[in-house]
Order: sequence, then structure tokens, then C-alpha cells
Amino acid sequence: MANRQSTLSRALDNRTALGLLFMLPGAVLLLVFLTYPLGLGTYLGFTDTKIGRGGVWVGLDNFEFLWGDAVTRLALFNTLFYTIVASVIKFVLGLWLALLLNKHLPWKAFLRAIVLLPFIVPTALSAIAFWWIYDAQFSIISWTLVKLGLIHRYIDFLGEPWLARFSTIAANIWRGVPFVAICLLAGLQTISPSYYEAASLDGATDWQQFRHVTLPLLTPIIAVVMTFSVLFTFTDFQLIKVLTNGGPAGATELMATMSYNTAILGGRIGEGAAISTAMVPFLLAAIMVSWFGLQRRKWQQGEDND
Repeated sequence: MANRQSTLSRALDNRTALGLLFMLPGAVLLLVFLTYPLGLGTYLGFTDTKIGRGGVWVGLDNFEFLWGDAVTRLALFNTLFYTIVASVIKFVLGLWLALLLNKHLPWKAFLRAIVLLPFIVPTALSAIAFWWIYDAQFSIISWTLVKLGLIHRYIDFLGEPWLARFSTIAANIWRGVPFVAICLLAGLQTISPSYYEAASLDGATDWQQFRHVTLPLLTPIIAVVMTFSVLFTFTDFQLIKVLTNGGPAGATELMATMSYNTAILGGRIGEGAAISTAMVPFLLAAIMVSWFGLQRRKWQQGEDND
């Protein structure tokens, strides 16, 4: 008994062993709720599994079918268009909001709380609110424009393919801008005012201070925040599912919603899993772009990458 206690005491005194012990609960959670589902989903993507029937290994057949399927290609286009446009606008608006909130404004704490509201509202409730705003008969936007005499009939925001695409992007931007803004604001507050004082003494304008002081020092935060923003946008499900369910005629169908509709509603588990698996390379590409950007930044600054 004393020997066991001595062994346990030595293990607890070992920083490596203690670190691994503290990491164990998190590792178990990741294994059970992330690694296993990801592995199972990847495996199912190579089978012809259907609901109520076990599948057999079919190799790349699902992926070959999806590559030649016009509906899948449209969903891929929608996903990339949705992600790129929404992410760029969220970054621009988020950076502008962060710069604004970083100034000495009255009621600054209250304004920051207001900015966070769209992010903390449940996605389904946001989607229902936007569905009402975009409704072909009761839209507040259309009603206002009609009263102002700018249009003569209500706009069918969710009934026209391109209007529906931009309408869903607007809803995503409304939800995502607060996340980008607050994260960038936190980064701005880590920049020492002495840099700006030195730049002012050198005669730098506001734009030059932003270009040569703010952006370079904020680059690592921007890389991380935009990586998460792209990942969240690319895998968006709830907003599209509630707002349009992929309509009209697949114009807003994303790969995430298509995977669910194929696997759960259509019963074709193998094909649905293959769609989800096909999303992984795009997500890894976004992560690697961010990682290489950060590594290049470290190299430029002469930091050790180890």
C-alpha cells in the first residue's frame, strides 16, 4: 500500500504525468464526441448504408456519383459563394465595428452589449425572425419600400434564386458580425498606445497608423478569427434549414443541409456521409491557409517557429 502511494506521489510530482492526467477528461470527450463520429461518418461515406439496412463497402462510388450530380455541384457552388461573400463582409463590418468600439465613446459598455445581441440569440429564433422579415406578404422591408413609393409590389425575397441567396447571406452576416467584432476588439486592446504615439510623432496619418501599426499587429488575431468565421459559415445548417430549407429549387442548398436531407430525410446514409466527408478537405484548406499565414508572419518577424 505504501509502495502504491509512493508511486502515485511521484507521478503527481511529475509535471508531464500531471499534465497528461489533467488532459485525460478532455481527451476522452474529444474521442467520444468528435473522433468517433468523424471516423464513423467517414467510413459510412464509403458504403451504401441506408436507414434500416446495413451497407457494404463500395469504395469511391458515392463520391463519383456526387461529383457527376448537378444538384451536388450546385450545393457546392452555393456553399462556396455563401462562405466567401458572407466571410468577407463580416470581416469588413466586424473590423469597422471593432475600431469604432475601441474609441472613447459614451455608453461604450452598453454599445458592446448591444453589438453582441445578434450572436447570443438562438439561431433558430434568428431564422424565424428573418423569415418574417422576408415574407412575401408581410415583409416589413417591402411594406416600408411600398409606403415610401420606391416599389409598387412586395418583393419575394425567398422565392427568387439570387434574391434568396443574398437574403440568407444577409441573415448570416447579421449573426456573424458580432463574433468577428468582439474578437478583433479584444485584439485591438492588446496593442500598446505607445505605438500610435510614436507614429503620430513621426507625422503618420490615421490611415498610415491603421496600415502600418494596427493591421500588422492584428494579423494573428485576424487569421484565427477569420478561420473560425469561415468554418462556421461553411458548415452553417440551422439558419438555412429553418429559413429556406435549401429552396427555392436548391438555390440556397448548402452541403451541410444537403447531407442532412440526403441521409436523414432521404434515408441514404452512405451518400449523406459522403457529402459530409467531402466538406472536410475544404475545411482543412481554410485551416492550413491560416496556419501557413501565421507561420509566414512569424518568419517575417524573425521569430522561432519551434
